[in-house]
Amino acid sequence: MDKAELYARDISGVTWRKSRYSEVDMKECVEVTELGDGAVAVRDSNNPNRPDLRFTASEWVAFVAGVRDGEF
Repeated sequence: MDKAELYARDISGVTWRKSRYSEVDMKECVEVTELGDGAVAVRDSNNPNRPDLRFTASEWVAFVAGVRDGEF
């Protein structure tokens, strides 16, 4: 699935789940939903009306690896 296909999808009915790493004080919370084929969307749970970020499967794998390696 390419980026254009990801952003063309209507995800208004998806179920979002809050990251278990979100801060307890709720100031920095993210939610994620799976879009199929390893793709995911991420949004700010404090402001769910803001646009989400969508990652292809390979982008998501690279992002998670970067987080784990301390790149961010």
